[in-house]
Amino acid sequence: MKVETACRRLIDEFKSRPTVRAGSLITTVFGDAIAPRGGNVWLGSLIEAMSYFGISERLVRTSVFRLARDGWLQSEQIGRRSYYSLSADGRVKFDQATHRIYGSPVTDWNGQWCLLLLSGLETTTKETARKECGWLGFGAMSANVLAHPAPDLDDLDVTIKRLGVTGQLVVISGQTIRNEAGMRQLAHNSWNLAELDECYRGFVATFRPLMAALQKNPKVAEKTAFIARTLLIQEYRKIMLRDPLLPQELLPGDWQGAAAYQLCSNLYRVLYAAADRYLTATMETADGPLPLPAATFMRRFGGLQAVHVRQAGNG
Repeated sequence: MKVETACRRLIDEFKSRPTVRAGSLITTVFGDAIAPRGGNVWLGSLIEAMSYFGISERLVRTSVFRLARDGWLQSEQIGRRSYYSLSADGRVKFDQATHRIYGSPVTDWNGQWCLLLLSGLETTTKETARKECGWLGFGAMSANVLAHPAPDLDDLDVTIKRLGVTGQLVVISGQTIRNEAGMRQLAHNSWNLAELDECYRGFVATFRPLMAALQKNPKVAEKTAFIARTLLIQEYRKIMLRDPLLPQELLPGDWQGAAAYQLCSNLYRVLYAAADRYLTATMETADGPLPLPAATFMRRFGGLQAVHVRQAGNG
């Protein structure tokens, strides 16, 4: 199968879905492509890019308006042109998501657990904290206790501060000293690992043909690379942001998340440079083309140094 054919199949599958969530795809484009390159883009550039995925101009305009209303984006009018950028709160949330999506799996774990005690919070605040900390991967051990074996403490501190519960939410650490098998079962009960595993399995099956096509011919058109990279991160992001990112010791032996990470990182390394050339050529800001990616961009997936595509395949 040729790369263009594999990419076309991905687009056709995306368009065939009963509900196309334009806002979700626009969020992916901002997080993956726009945020590391200044975070600002002309709406017309975005409209053109979204047309490749079958999303109309009207739907793009409606979606960015809603994202701005919900505090993710902010707009600026210069003449007759509208420019959208990440809001302050939106940038914080995008940074947290970036750590999770492009970070490496947890490999080393010392048996420590981070526990959040919610009993000191009011009911409505408790529900908000449970939701926000759940987004960071914390699972419910009981009605008033959330736990995670290896959280990103910087992201946790940002979330606690943003929620305004620094003086009410108690954070403690604990050590597993008995019944490690029981803790593994508790992890399976607290997080829906079986469902996530099946989602990762579907992700691998969906994108493996594209990897196989790139192994035969690594040359890819810039627009095709942008489309493929966007759909790759769109599908990976939807699963990854529900994944608690548990240490290997607490995961099933045949955990498909490992295969999905390897495939996604390998594909991204093959696609990112050509996709960025597309972005440079077509995306506009109020000051001209997008600026070059920030230095942190090159640290995605453990480092975006060149990978020989014939050795990067997964399956």
